[in-house]
Amino acid sequence: MGPTGRFFGPGELRLAVLALIAEQPGHGYDVMNRLADRFNGTYEPSAGSIYPTLQLLEDEGLVRVEPADGRKVHHLTGEGRRVVAEQAEEIERLWSRAASRGEWGLFREPEAAEIIGPALRLVKAAVKTLAHAHGDPRVVERIQEVFVDARHRIEQLDPRRR
Repeated sequence: MGPTGRFFGPGELRLAVLALIAEQPGHGYDVMNRLADRFNGTYEPSAGSIYPTLQLLEDEGLVRVEPADGRKVHHLTGEGRRVVAEQAEEIERLWSRAASRGEWGLFREPEAAEIIGPALRLVKAAVKTLAHAHGDPRVVERIQEVFVDARHRIEQLDPRRR
């Protein structure tokens, strides 16, 4: 997260939008949806943040607008491509953060509430047992085996694996 408690720090939304346009030109609503998709629904950009950002990128000469089907489609300019290339590492960090945050977004699903409590109690029991075992390597190893076994058993329930 950015220093203000927001997901994006100063200039990061601008860079994310620019990177999305570098991947594929799009209109404002399209860019909003693609950005939300990057976060698996854990970040929902608003028109009040995306459209001014698109205008800023246009004013800076990093994107150009071409009308298509009654919409303003944003395309990178040569200068925009240069900025994307120069900022490739920062863009990769943004997308890594998006992927990480997106995974946690699954906890917002109503069905997840049914298993979060039991999962937290399981972790609490493991930590408590470790504390009482004073770091005994045999106990640590056995707890790890229990977690690995539980994960494998749960993954077997995934209908995509059947």
